[in-house]
Amino acid sequence: MILGIGTDLANIERIERTLERFGDRFRNRVFTETEQRKAERRKDVAGTYAKRWAAKEACSKALGTGLRMGIAWKDMAVTNLPTGQPVMQVTGWAADRLKEMTPEGYEAVIHVTLTDDHPWAQAFVVIEARKLS
Repeated sequence: MILGIGTDLANIERIERTLERFGDRFRNRVFTETEQRKAERRKDVAGTYAKRWAAKEACSKALGTGLRMGIAWKDMAVTNLPTGQPVMQVTGWAADRLKEMTPEGYEAVIHVTLTDDHPWAQAFVVIEARKLS
């Protein structure tokens, strides 16, 4: 069963200007160390950050809250499986919200997909509830 769906479109050039203007202050407020390491070793640094920004926005929408009600940017983090597939991990308030919205007898699975076509980065998040066996 689908618990939530969220999408977001981010402008890569806007993220690039924000990185230039605020640097580490922006990076450290919004992105985990793992996300920063990933972005900083990529050719398209701003595009990588923009996709993760969009994923966090999309996840917050799928959680039904947007970025309010206590969710912090770092409560949602994009990592990658060895295959390269992006996955969303939630902690803190986001994890609490996910648990609250998951029916008893089910586990929540967060699906995330990312894409970019300069100057746009897009993310789509679906939160699924799977019946426990």
